Order: sequence, then C-alpha cells, then structure tokens
Amino acid sequence: MDRLQAMTVFVAVVDSGGFAAAARKLELSPPVVTRAVAELEDRLGLRLLTRTTRVVRVTDAGARYAADCRRILADIDEAEVAATGTHAAPRGTLTITAPVLFGQLYVTPLLVRYLQAHPQVDAQCLFLDRVVNIVEEGIDVAVRIGELPDSSLQAVRVGRVRRMLVASPEYLAEAGTPQHPRELATGHRLVSAGINSPVADWRFVEGGRPLVLPLPVRMRTTTNDAAIAAARAHFGIARLLSYQAAPWLREGTLVPVLEAFETPPLPIHVVHLEGRRATQKVRGFIDLAVEGLRANPFLN
Repeated sequence: MDRLQAMTVFVAVVDSGGFAAAARKLELSPPVVTRAVAELEDRLGLRLLTRTTRVVRVTDAGARYAADCRRILADIDEAEVAATGTHAAPRGTLTITAPVLFGQLYVTPLLVRYLQAHPQVDAQCLFLDRVVNIVEEGIDVAVRIGELPDSSLQAVRVGRVRRMLVASPEYLAEAGTPQHPRELATGHRLVSAGINSPVADWRFVEGGRPLVLPLPVRMRTTTNDAAIAAARAHFGIARLLSYQAAPWLREGTLVPVLEAFETPPLPIHVVHLEGRRATQKVRGFIDLAVEGLRANPFLN
C-alpha cells in the first residue's frame, strides 16, 4: 500500500475509532487496515495508536500526524478538483460542532444557507454542551463560547455574550425585583442549568470586584431549554447566557435582572485547524459564519 493510501486508512481509523469500523468504511479487510497502520508506524518509528482489547486510542503524536494527514489529503483532493475545472464548487462532508442551543438558534440558519448555495456539500452537526476534541472527533469547524486555551487551533472572534439573570415581568410583579444579589437568597425561586447541588456559587461583580454568593437553587436542570421554560412560566429567576434568552428578551416575555452586577462578557470564536490552508469547503463556511455571527446584534 502506498503512503497516501496508508494515510487515508490511518485517518479513517482515527475518525471511526477502530480498525473494524475503518475497514467497513473503506471496504477493505481488517487485516489490510491493521497492516497499513503498522507499516506507517514502522516507517515513522513511533506509535500512532494505543490498542487494547476493547478500544483504540490515538496517541498525542498520532493526533498531530492525523491532522497533518487530513491537510495533505485535502490539498490533494482540491488539486484534483481544480484540475477538472470545478475548483469553485466546494464538495464533501462538513462537520460542525457548537453548544446545543447556540447551534439551533444561530449556526443552523447559516448552515442551511451554505448548503443551499453548495449542493455538493453535506453536513454533520454535533451540537453538544461539552467541549469537543476537534482532532479526535474529526471536526472541521467549531463554535466556542468562553476564553480559549493556548493551542494550535485557528480562532476568529465573532462576538460576545453576557452571563445574566432573567425572569418574567409577571414573576417580578409578584415577588419583587431584587436590587442586590444578596436578595436572591431569600424570597426568590432560582433556576439553574448544569448543576447538581442544591446550592450554587453564582458569580457577580460589585464595584469592580468579584462577588461570589452561595445561593439555594429551587430548580436544577440539565438543559437550558428547561430553565428558559421555567422562567417563561413565571416560576422564578433563571441564570442563562444572553444568546439563550435573546428571543424572549426581544419579545419582552423575559427581562434582565441585576444587570449592574453582571460578570464580564464571554467571547465567541469560530475555531478550526487549518488556517490559511483550509479547504474550499471549510473556508467558504467559515467566511459565511464569521460574517453572519458578527452581524447578529444579540451576539455583539
């Protein structure tokens, strides 16, 4: 098997998580796939994969090599497409990840526009409320909310969001509007997503200094949708990111609470691996996403 074929096999093993799955994907026998990876490891003199009886895991060196292989194979694919005179038409499968509600509200409309404009591109969406490993899970483009750690990833800042408290006007008319975060501890029902403890440390800023208060949470939920539903049903005060509450803030069924005590906004980035070497497929979507997200008033 030549080197490029071996790279294709190795990337398939990494992306599918095993030799058998890669063999099915490539329509090869498992021994051929195993031998191709072994030959690569012998040629490079390092271990790319750690194998056990149950799982196959990529090593740090293997993850870096897989990213390089993807770029090389993508360059070859683009060169072949350009040679046929169809370079202007992106094609292939675009894999995107974003937080669940952000993906639903803001990424999906942009992606639909992109797919309608490029009929040779398919898309796979991983909308998850966890940080997805771009290399290990074969992601082309990710939307990340929050400060980014130093890494080899390419990031374009497209906006920012606030961590805020919201409630319905009806709830506030009944329970009163708090004027200081300490008032939340008594006389108010609090709703929070993503916590397991009945007491949550909610962070605020007072006079330029951090203020952390342990507050009793009446309703705890695993999804932001449920927290929003509870607030819209006049149950209590919910802690959300501004983009999550944006549609209901716009229509007035939810209103901000204690805005003067909010912590600094969180940045939003569009993240990818390939930099200026990004394929036509990836580059086209990044350009559309950056323009569309920057233009959204609820993200800036």
